[in-house]
Amino acid sequence: MSSLDAFNSILQRDEPLAPYTWLNLGGPAQYLLTPRSVKELMEVVRVCHDEQIPIHILGGGSNLLVKDEGVSGAVIRLTAPEFGHVSIEGERVRAGGGALLSHVIAETVRVGLAGFENLAGIPGTIGGALCGNSGGRLGEISQLVDSVTGLTSLGEKVVRTKDELSFDYRQSNLGDLVILEAEFVLTPGDSEAISQILKKNWITKKSVQPLSSQSAGCIFKNPRGQRAGQLIEQAGLKGTRVGGAEISERHANFIVTHPGAKSGDVLTLIDLVRSKISEQFGVHLESEIKIW
Repeated sequence: MSSLDAFNSILQRDEPLAPYTWLNLGGPAQYLLTPRSVKELMEVVRVCHDEQIPIHILGGGSNLLVKDEGVSGAVIRLTAPEFGHVSIEGERVRAGGGALLSHVIAETVRVGLAGFENLAGIPGTIGGALCGNSGGRLGEISQLVDSVTGLTSLGEKVVRTKDELSFDYRQSNLGDLVILEAEFVLTPGDSEAISQILKKNWITKKSVQPLSSQSAGCIFKNPRGQRAGQLIEQAGLKGTRVGGAEISERHANFIVTHPGAKSGDVLTLIDLVRSKISEQFGVHLESEIKIW
């Protein structure tokens, strides 16, 4: 018996997580909760703290590999409307942690605000994008954010202003929070011109990444001054397959999955790539993908 039983209306036990991830792999969550409001989320977080139940926040599931054995503790999905709102006042944009990044991009471009179009083609939610400082050659989300509101492990609401936020390549100091909302400051511009830039960025990304395949985005972080995909390609690993997992022929830093694939296949392939790159180039590849 768990204190989470009090949340039966939003609780699923031993719920398979594969359908909630882009790789469509992985075992069940011990507890899967979908709070309907910030108040209910705060209550869930407090109970988990009191009961020492680990919390995992599941966003868009795009940068995530769930192990075949599943996840112990509470997996929380912020899919209710209260967590996905987007509002725009002048140059300022407020977006819920559960809002899809693609939706925020579309809304800001529509009203002629520049900045988010440089994140075209990056999947997931605002919360996930902030935690991992999502971005690419054209910029990162950290360049746009002004403040973040979140919940601590005690279920208490806090606001971190710009000078309290710390970002680096694919990381931030937000991992200890459940992100509720963020405020961004953008640059006014011509909606049509920004829309054309968005379209160009999207076409460029689509031409080099296997966006039509089942994948989870980049697997490895780029080592300083190098590109992980280039190293993997130079090692002759494109097309390497373990079970149902394969290194993409289109972009070597992507792993695509085929019918019958297991999370274990992906993990074995990740270890194989890391070992080969270390052996050939003396470079250690860090995972960009989160592994639960």
